[in-house]
Amino acid sequence: MKPRSAALVGFLFLLIAVIYFAFPMLVQPEHVDFAGITMLIALGAAMSIMAYVLVAATQKH
Repeated sequence: MKPRSAALVGFLFLLIAVIYFAFPMLVQPEHVDFAGITMLIALGAAMSIMAYVLVAATQKH
């Protein structure tokens, strides 16, 4: 796994957050879960940082 792949892990969670925001806007605009969107964005950032740390630690020099 390369460090760029670690960023893709974070972008996956950000994509899920966008879908999580867009779907209620189409179905029921008055009920959007902003706390869930914030948590998914924070989770995406944390997962990408952790994936990068794991990748950087396991690379052989």
